[in-house]
Amino acid sequence: MSEQIKKEAVKTDNVKKWYVIRAISGQEKKVKHQIEVEINRLGLGNHVSQILIPTEKIYQLRNGKKVTKERPFYGGYILIEAALVGEVPHTIKNVTGVIGFLGETKGGSPVPMRLAEVNRILGTVDDLAESDAQISIPFIVGETVKVINGPFNGFTGTIEKVNEEKKKLEVMVKIFGRKTPLELGYLEVEKES
Repeated sequence: MSEQIKKEAVKTDNVKKWYVIRAISGQEKKVKHQIEVEINRLGLGNHVSQILIPTEKIYQLRNGKKVTKERPFYGGYILIEAALVGEVPHTIKNVTGVIGFLGETKGGSPVPMRLAEVNRILGTVDDLAESDAQISIPFIVGETVKVINGPFNGFTGTIEKVNEEKKKLEVMVKIFGRKTPLELGYLEVEKES
């Protein structure tokens, strides 16, 4: 084999593509860290560019306070940009918590993601990071809630309408013995326990 052919073979082998690793759901961060440790320990860092766990921010109410929480956008999946040459795929598969690569057949060879998919996912992740986090509080019509903010603080009422777009609720509250409708934001009420 001539030197030129050898160099071209090395170039094509070391092309990095995006792959999807299946991991135990809920342990994505731990698995990502373990993969990074193993890759660095074996000196394979030049074959792996980046490892990502696409996440989204959500707001939740806990004890009347707004809490920001980050959760995986695709639970149980980790994205990796790597050149799967030599020991790289074997090393990744043997990390605790890794189920395997996403492929066409179970146990088959890993299938790289199409560039359009990668751009869409990375674009979605960027949009989620830039946009205001979503409030994830499922309210149901007929549910009893307590007002925790504003002039009607302490009143309880029943949800009549839920407007998910505006994150508003129409709550029917008894004031001086008369039922009065109030339009309240998700963060102005809490569920009765």
